[in-house]
Amino acid sequence: MAVRFSRFRFATAAGIGFVVGVYFASGMDWTRWSWAQSAPSTRPVTVRGPGVPDGASFADIAERVTPTVVAVNTTRNARPVPNRMRGRAPQGMEDFLQQFGGEQQPRQQRGEGSGFILSTDGYIVTNNHVVADADQVQIVLSDGRTFKAKVVGLDSTTDVAVVKIDAKGLPTLPIGNDEGTRIGDWVLAIGNPLGLDFTVTAGIVSAKGRGMEDQLRAGGFTISDFIQTDAAINPGNSGGPLVNLRGEVIGLNSMIASQTGYSIGYGFAIPISLVKNVADALIKDGRVRLPVMGVSVTRLEPEDAGINGLTKVAGVKVGAFNPPDGGPAKAAGIEVGDVIVAIDGKAVDRVSALQRIVRSRQVGETVSVDVLRYGSKKSFKVKLIEAAALGALAAAPAEAAPAAIPSAGKLGIGVQTLTPEAAKQLGITGDRGVRVGEVSQDGPARDKLFAGSDVILEVLYPTPKKSIKSVADLNAVVSGLKSGDYVSLLVLSAAPGGGERVVNLKVGQ
Repeated sequence: MAVRFSRFRFATAAGIGFVVGVYFASGMDWTRWSWAQSAPSTRPVTVRGPGVPDGASFADIAERVTPTVVAVNTTRNARPVPNRMRGRAPQGMEDFLQQFGGEQQPRQQRGEGSGFILSTDGYIVTNNHVVADADQVQIVLSDGRTFKAKVVGLDSTTDVAVVKIDAKGLPTLPIGNDEGTRIGDWVLAIGNPLGLDFTVTAGIVSAKGRGMEDQLRAGGFTISDFIQTDAAINPGNSGGPLVNLRGEVIGLNSMIASQTGYSIGYGFAIPISLVKNVADALIKDGRVRLPVMGVSVTRLEPEDAGINGLTKVAGVKVGAFNPPDGGPAKAAGIEVGDVIVAIDGKAVDRVSALQRIVRSRQVGETVSVDVLRYGSKKSFKVKLIEAAALGALAAAPAEAAPAAIPSAGKLGIGVQTLTPEAAKQLGITGDRGVRVGEVSQDGPARDKLFAGSDVILEVLYPTPKKSIKSVADLNAVVSGLKSGDYVSLLVLSAAPGGGERVVNLKVGQ
């Protein structure tokens, strides 16, 4: 009996001790109560903002937006490298190419990107660099349907492209107001990074008006008006939308800044206002008429602000004229060194602001430009002209251009006026020569003319011979050619070991 009682007391004491111990430990945060504990809340995180429905979440936004996003899959046939390219191949590759007789057998190269639906009848926006040199473009919708796409138009200066699929009744993405977007606003990026279809990432707007001149330069023009975000953007996200809390697109995801090639929190999107203007022009005309004032501008330095009596470093400095010997800005009276502070009454505090204002106008319009010249305010009327007239890539009618390069024309090339400095470096005397800037992979100049190194000096045939001094000179000859006609060009190669040669092309071949 005593033994039983003793055991009873021991068990009772042990039980009391256990309970007290657990209570004491929980009070000291050594352990947690684990019984009768409710499960963690699984309610989605709600988001707030102007125009955002009460109780809305990232999940609601993603559910609405994802059906308007597409996967863009491209196929490109690798081009043979001809024997005459030996010496232009990367160092160390010459012997490898020679093993195959200087020719590489065509292979298919595949690429992946993103896009979003702009209209119910199948117009889709993506990046120029996603589809520019593609032989085939395939669009995959979020519901799994697949379509072969036609490239409607490309613009390398803004990295915007439009493709078209044969479909009706498609969901579209509402267009937002990127100008009203603030630094710190929540945004979502939707696309197909690393082959992971229809991925949604969230972040904030990290900066606006961000310049990326070294990363995106085409035809002498650069974009300095990117929206920066820390929403994860990786290879494959290019061309996908950046959307706000209302599910409206405010930017076209374009590039990242990274030493690894993968997201480290610095992504960049092209403002939707610029994208929409370019897309509308591509759909209407197949090309973009880029309005310019004929000046090259740089950001303002503290010394520039000080000498002009500015208390803030705000404005852009005129660094040069384009072309150097003239243009609308120079003709209006603007001088190198002037500080542009406003256009049509809108403040210009940085290069991106100037670009935004000018690109929103039309070629032929006249704008009022306010400048400071050593503290003295002056105003000028400048008539905007097309960038192509200043030596940017020549623009031909859309129906005459290969789909891959709308600006290329009947010869399948894009050309630039040769600057006096470049002519001097190449030893070209006299005012002649246009540099080949692009070569279509589907045109007659493929493997015969080479972008960046070839300069067209003369048209030898059809007669009479014509010295080529400008883009307009070449276009005047080419415009009279029909499919099946021949043209003979005197070409100078700037590549090592190059020289003059005659290149014969057949239009339409």
